[in-house]
Amino acid sequence: MKAKIYGVFILVEAFFMFVASMVALYYNVHYGEKDVVSLLSATMITGIFGFILLSAGRERARRGDDRIKEINNLTMKDSFILVTVAWVLFAVFGMLPFIFTGSIDNVADAFFESMSGFTTTGATIMNNIDSQPHGILFWRSMTQWLGGLGIIVLFLAIIPALNKGSNKTTLYAAEMSGLSVKKLHPKMAVTARHLWLIYMFLTICCALIYWAGPMNLYDAVCHALTTMSSGGFSTHQSSIGYFNSDYIEYTCSIFMIFSGINFSLYYFLLRGDFKNVAKNEELRWFLIIVVIMVAVVTALFYYAPNVSKIATDTSAYPEPTFESRFRAALFHVVTIISSTGFQGSYYDYTLWGGMFLFPTLLMMLSGSCAGSTSGGIKVIRWMVCLKSIRITIKQFLHPSAVFTVQISREVVSNDILLRTLNFLFFYVIICIVSVIVLSISGCNFEESVFNTITSLSNMGPGYKSTGPATTFSDLSVMAKWVMSFLMLVGRLEIYTVLLIFTPAFWNKK
Repeated sequence: MKAKIYGVFILVEAFFMFVASMVALYYNVHYGEKDVVSLLSATMITGIFGFILLSAGRERARRGDDRIKEINNLTMKDSFILVTVAWVLFAVFGMLPFIFTGSIDNVADAFFESMSGFTTTGATIMNNIDSQPHGILFWRSMTQWLGGLGIIVLFLAIIPALNKGSNKTTLYAAEMSGLSVKKLHPKMAVTARHLWLIYMFLTICCALIYWAGPMNLYDAVCHALTTMSSGGFSTHQSSIGYFNSDYIEYTCSIFMIFSGINFSLYYFLLRGDFKNVAKNEELRWFLIIVVIMVAVVTALFYYAPNVSKIATDTSAYPEPTFESRFRAALFHVVTIISSTGFQGSYYDYTLWGGMFLFPTLLMMLSGSCAGSTSGGIKVIRWMVCLKSIRITIKQFLHPSAVFTVQISREVVSNDILLRTLNFLFFYVIICIVSVIVLSISGCNFEESVFNTITSLSNMGPGYKSTGPATTFSDLSVMAKWVMSFLMLVGRLEIYTVLLIFTPAFWNKK
């Protein structure tokens, strides 16, 4: 059964790779670009491998009733394996276009770029983006769009074979962000379909509004794909700053906020269920955090230049007008907290001075809402943690009283509370170990901290040599493989990947 599902996954990837090939064909015919053959070759290899796995799965399914029973009863253990392997396979085949076109000349870099795309991290090793052919840049954007809401959620939405009999909730829960699986419909496939239709609609709206400004159609589509997925890949080395447009920066900021909101809320809005949206406490916290952080960063632009020991390079600051400072602050806050990682006209926070680093690091850790396309720990987990601390303090003051943690007027069960606190504990442990490993691989301590958090939170920019003005190309091979692994762990919410490395997971009993 797993071989059959993997085969279907890879065939769908081949289809989207073929779409990128058609883009390459257009630019080959009209502008003489030479990447179409390489993209078609990568598509053929991916498709052939997918057909082989699909055929192998079908052959096994014919052998007896035991296989049929297995098809109809995917356990949570099976789902964890399936989801993890599916993401790795996507990254492995997704790197073929980079290698075949010569855009990237080695496996470590190509896998890093591919994993960064599918996990919507946005960290790149490319130093010559503007000179890349249009087909490969479109594929690069497409990888992020496919990974935005989740590969498994996509397949649950469009592939009937995956919806027959299998335990779809376990697949959904193994991949989708959040503390629990939130169904919009009794049928999980319908829930997935609703989410993807909303995702597609917002992407189309974003592309059209970009296109109405200084972007051409190609740039508008590519940037819409990477904006709504909270990915951050651009068709230009200077990212959004290339367009030097206030209109584009404000548009991008608005849609990055949209990408950071739980997509279930859009479904409730479309149904006219405003009560469900209004009572959503995580949304309120998220918007309040954005407002506060924009105010803080805007104030720092006024204050930091007057502190000579803190401000590193005032030439990297926005122009000394309120609008310019506000726009730079808004873009910086939203691109970081949504884990998109675009660079605007003023973007290099490593030059702004030490006062900006701590707020930036906090936003990297925070992330946006659960059920969105963003990375990070997620606002709802911080809410649960802070409310749990408050309850603990109250319990000390009133030992006989009974208190509960409530989110959006709903009681958080002890199981979810424990899982959330354990998640934060695992996050800290992984960060500590990863910082040590990256330091051994050649990164200095500050860079190791930022590289770890930007990978595990699927953010994109790092610090200094891997900051927003540079790329990750100079990292050692070891560091790139470690960061690629961290991207996967962060995208699948830690538990899904780490569980398969525990002996208890493989214990048949």
